[in-house]
Amino acid sequence: MKNILDFDYSGLQSYLINEIGIEKYRTDQICNWIYKKRVFDFEEMTNLSKQDRSFLKDNFVISIPQIIKKQVSKIDGTTKYLFGLDDGNTIESVIIYYPSRTIACISTQVGCPLRCEFCSTGQNGFVRNLTTGEIAGQLLAMEKDINIDVKNIVYMGMGEPLLNFENVLNSIEILNHPKMKKIGARHITISTAGIPHRIEELGDVDKEFRLSVSLHAPSNVQRDKIMPINHKYPVEQVMQACRIYQEKTNKRVTFEYILIKGFNDTREDALKLVELFGDMKVMVNLIPVNSNPANFEKPSKKFIDRFLDTLINKGIDAVVRAEKGSDILAACGQLKGKVKEENLR
Repeated sequence: MKNILDFDYSGLQSYLINEIGIEKYRTDQICNWIYKKRVFDFEEMTNLSKQDRSFLKDNFVISIPQIIKKQVSKIDGTTKYLFGLDDGNTIESVIIYYPSRTIACISTQVGCPLRCEFCSTGQNGFVRNLTTGEIAGQLLAMEKDINIDVKNIVYMGMGEPLLNFENVLNSIEILNHPKMKKIGARHITISTAGIPHRIEELGDVDKEFRLSVSLHAPSNVQRDKIMPINHKYPVEQVMQACRIYQEKTNKRVTFEYILIKGFNDTREDALKLVELFGDMKVMVNLIPVNSNPANFEKPSKKFIDRFLDTLINKGIDAVVRAEKGSDILAACGQLKGKVKEENLR
């Protein structure tokens, strides 16, 4: 049975017409029920005929990740979901609240193959890529739970999005399409640890989404120690791909930089970053490291402020990202997607 969430608009319309014999205009009605009203039972789609509802049930399921556990931060309201998938695997996703917006942080893989030292997800190994429907379905499940239309999406949860390239782009098509979720592409961010050929390919995609690159160190010597992917794709190769992406799109690239005490937090490190960026248009998000498998520590406020000031004084747009959800292990690098036995009882 096909998960209807795996279909983009044109694919769904084509299948309904050619394979099931349902009229073309019904596509809009079905999408409105699922993506606007968050109704996940064909029987509740009351403006469809009984025959059409029967055809839909015979050909599709609406498979939404199921909430196993939900945690809400007592500090800032950040909400973390542990979702169960149809095959028994589990993932985590997060809703983050800011005064002016709500952001959904969604996952793209069960686990992660990159095994970055500061990231809990990678330490648990890699199982598989998520399907298009499993990626988009996380947002629908969270929206239904909180009864809010979320307008900002970051692909920064579990996994490396560019290693699940096609399904990620297909899910963006669904989330962005005006007859489906209708989230503005500029409010969608793809985060990557740096897969150069895929970064270059993103430059050819006709969507206004944003690119964020997890850099975390200004040199290969440092990056090799915390990000094994750097052995395959060194800093210079990643930066060249970002330059090609920027030349194609004329869009600013955001760089994520986790600050680790005594490792990459000096003024000299900041100056190396400036040199690495050259004349690129960039934004730098500085992230004091969260609780992590390697027991890295946060730098002092003095070191964080000095690093930030060095970048700004050299003309680099930079901010220190506000920590959200750390008390429930929902912050950057803390998602595990593991389920304990007691959660299943």
